[in-house]
Amino acid sequence: MVLELENKVRSIAKDLGFDECRFSVAKEASHADRFQAWLDDGKNGDMEWMERSPERRKDPRLLLEEAKTVIVLAINYYPSRSDPQSKDKLGRFAKYAWGEDYHLVVDKKLKAFASALEGLGGKQKFYVDYGPILERDFATDSGLGWNGKSTVQIHPKLGTWFFLAELVTTLNLTPDDSIPNRCGKCTQCIDCCPTQAITSPHHLDARRCISYFTIEHQGSIPQEFREAIGDRIFGCDDCLEVCPWNRFAKASTEVKFAARDYIDMPLQEFLNLSEENFRSLFSRSPVKRIGRERFLRNVCIALGNVGNIHDIPCLERTIKKENQLVSEHAKWAIDQIESRL
Repeated sequence: MVLELENKVRSIAKDLGFDECRFSVAKEASHADRFQAWLDDGKNGDMEWMERSPERRKDPRLLLEEAKTVIVLAINYYPSRSDPQSKDKLGRFAKYAWGEDYHLVVDKKLKAFASALEGLGGKQKFYVDYGPILERDFATDSGLGWNGKSTVQIHPKLGTWFFLAELVTTLNLTPDDSIPNRCGKCTQCIDCCPTQAITSPHHLDARRCISYFTIEHQGSIPQEFREAIGDRIFGCDDCLEVCPWNRFAKASTEVKFAARDYIDMPLQEFLNLSEENFRSLFSRSPVKRIGRERFLRNVCIALGNVGNIHDIPCLERTIKKENQLVSEHAKWAIDQIESRL
């Protein structure tokens, strides 16, 4: 049987730069009940947006009338260069934030995809991770990898280094088969988590996660987690880095995901950024979305963990000129450095 329509859709995806395109039936998500229990337990922390319209998040048929298929897409973001190697004290950014904001990059591709599908007779809505859809359930159903024990999606060729995106469409596309979960007995992602945020296989408590604290959390970071954050100033890749399936990962061909200069900047330089300079430096970067104050909060914690006596004057100036949120973390950083002297 020649799947003519399906092949046309996959061809569009390939031409737009997506690395994988698979199809799942539009239905209630397989882990809808578990997601609701996770919300009920408050494990989403400050991420109140996840509580909005939970029923729509669980079932894509509530997002689009007559929805038949969820088209699941993957795009590789693995950087072509290695981690920064410098004698200066650097802060670590999650690799997805090394280049341009993926929302901007992928959104443009999805708009073009949706337009092309209209030409095939479809109506659709599309999402990266901002939309109400349990994307990893549909990725797993479609055979676009499997959900790892860290809750990160794993692909047999891309490893953990890819973004997911979806189009919910009225096109009736033949669903793809799922593939087996290939994590086996491996627990490296669970074992390496600095804050034990992965409480058991496939269970993540966001209220303990470094990515949550450095990106989503609005206020002061609890002291019990500050040392574990180390030199991370935006996100954490630990549970992704250790996955054995990354041995097959290759560098992304998307130039907009290439590393930008700020990943090589010493921590002290970030504390000297004005609001204007912050916006300029992180223009079109996902870092810009958390705002200067929360970013400086993160930088202070990193300096507290890896800084030395030469960083104290800069931290003291920060206390005098910044608001209470930043000043509190700068004071903590000075105390940490002095405790090591």
